[in-house]
Amino acid sequence: MENSPRPHKFHITTFGCQMNLADSSTLVSILSDSGFQRVADEKDADLIILNTCSVRDKAEQRVLGRLGELRRYKQMRPDVRLAVVGCMAQRLGKELLELAPQVDIVLGTDRLFELPQVLARSNGSAAVMTAFGGRAIDEIEPVRETAYSAFVTVSRGCDNECSYCIVPFVRGGERAHSADHIVASVRRLSDEGVLEVTLLGQNVNSYRHGHVDFPRLLRRVAGETDIPRLRFMTSHPKDLSDELVEVMTAEPKLMPHVHLPLQSGCDRVLAIMGRGYTLAHYRKIVDNLRRRLPYVALTTDLIVGFPSETEEEFRQTLEAVGDIQYDAAFMFRYSVRPGTAAAQLPDDVSEADKIRRLSELIKLQQKIGHQRNQRELGQVRFSLVEGFSRRSSEFQRARTEGNKTVLFKAADLKPGTMAPIRITSADAFTLHGELVEWS
Repeated sequence: MENSPRPHKFHITTFGCQMNLADSSTLVSILSDSGFQRVADEKDADLIILNTCSVRDKAEQRVLGRLGELRRYKQMRPDVRLAVVGCMAQRLGKELLELAPQVDIVLGTDRLFELPQVLARSNGSAAVMTAFGGRAIDEIEPVRETAYSAFVTVSRGCDNECSYCIVPFVRGGERAHSADHIVASVRRLSDEGVLEVTLLGQNVNSYRHGHVDFPRLLRRVAGETDIPRLRFMTSHPKDLSDELVEVMTAEPKLMPHVHLPLQSGCDRVLAIMGRGYTLAHYRKIVDNLRRRLPYVALTTDLIVGFPSETEEEFRQTLEAVGDIQYDAAFMFRYSVRPGTAAAQLPDDVSEADKIRRLSELIKLQQKIGHQRNQRELGQVRFSLVEGFSRRSSEFQRARTEGNKTVLFKAADLKPGTMAPIRITSADAFTLHGELVEWS
């Protein structure tokens, strides 16, 4: 690799979850403060960044496919620098250079924020940095995702031992931001005009810094800032406390939505997954949430085809989903993640059975989602306008308190406007409504 001029225009593509989106937003801010200019089209960039995901094999294959396209691009433009950062970079390290020798820089989940310094001292050879550590956690400042919304990370990494999950390997053990740092971050964002903040963690319910646990943190953020809308994710069922439900009930700033991954409706499979709860324990949490917060929207994650899952055990998942009645779900077929405990188990459910089970589960959830959305009809939801519909400029798009998308006839409302919308119809995925006068 030959020396090339220091890049000054960058393009970033993010794969994966909200944690990655939050990291990308922070990286954009760091690069901008270091004199780099973000461009919308990678053809105008001399630095192309891929912030990657490793949670499923399909996510990594998408990145490898993109790197294949960029290999040809770099042959035409050898001056372009290519940086792969985040979870896949953390997992593969130097191996990524063997799979994609066109890559110039590989930075893991704790080192991606050092990209400007890596570029400044680059001598033309490939740089690989995946050691955990780097910046002190409270030096990682959150930034706005949009002019009106932002993610604030409350913790990084995870201490859980779910047998299928690669997150602890690629993000390390759990490290919490201080409560003072989080409160100050939300206060600053609110002062900048942000209306909605989502507090992020691999497991927000296990948050603890000193004497402050997650319910106490929520009380502090709600009470010590002017942010009008507050969300959080992701919640682990084994750690969701009655106190958290009490805070949600008492604090109107907290939006009535809980993402609560079930993963399986079978206790035996849950035990092999290392989830730390039973279906009965999970149902108790759901019952408590819905008793205290009748309008709460409940979403989940589900995996089918986990090693040794029988057809009857899959039916138990279908039965659980039918009983619990989720508003929406992220559903996946199991894929082996190297280095996890489950990778040592025989992947003995055929791909054909995984695909069939996933299709059946999706079909059931779409039916339930449609039914759940019908309860919205006639309700007025105070919604945050996000822009125009992705499909038609005749409609604008907003997000309800329950984190549901609602489309309404375009009224030239600026993104970030709070608007009362009466729900007039709904399908399995989207609400439709009309603006109403607010008294």
